[in-house]
Amino acid sequence: NDEATLVGFEPIMTTTAAEVLAQLKRLAHPENLPGMARFGINPAGRLGLSVPEMRRIARQAGRDHRLALELWTSGIPEARIVAAMVDEPERVTPAQMDRWVRDFDSWDVCDQVCASLFDKTPHAWVKARAWAGRKQEYVRRGGFALMACLAWHNKAAPDSAFLRFLPSIRRGATDERNFVKKAVSWALRTIGKRNARLRAAALREARALRKLDSKAARWIGSDAERELSKG
Repeated sequence: NDEATLVGFEPIMTTTAAEVLAQLKRLAHPENLPGMARFGINPAGRLGLSVPEMRRIARQAGRDHRLALELWTSGIPEARIVAAMVDEPERVTPAQMDRWVRDFDSWDVCDQVCASLFDKTPHAWVKARAWAGRKQEYVRRGGFALMACLAWHNKAAPDSAFLRFLPSIRRGATDERNFVKKAVSWALRTIGKRNARLRAAALREARALRKLDSKAARWIGSDAERELSKG
């Protein structure tokens, strides 16, 4: 499976940031960077590790809020993804979330942090709507990625919580930036997959977006309608 023995992996015997960073650097795959760049992943400062490798390291380190904060300050994308995997959601503050989201400079770090940590915090619902209204590309993507992750992971949330996201999705749909529009579509599609009621609401929104005078909105509407109409 994806957590089979990894070449070059050595169990971490301590949970210091220095040890985790050393482990990440030992596993570096610089030959992976050109391929990652072709998928729109920012290669700056990157080591080229896979997500399974980062998950294995995070599991060895265990949950540790202090460690997460220290790893984040390294600026290394893989270390920041591991930081999200080891952080303790109940100890994450709104201020920390705002600091981290401003550091996003690649869609994969944005999405991994939202899926591994931010959507498990009590502040996720407020931050999703707030960030979706920001101008910065990756902050805005973070808002819609967080909506998608909440729809994906939070099985207990009521439909009303997701219906309140639809106005933000409508406003964000006219953003022509690629990484924003893809996140808007992701949020709308994932909300629509929760149940029949939300599917109907998401389809109505998708059809409304197709009528807007915006290339991005029409693309999002078509993308969501195509997927939600299957079956």
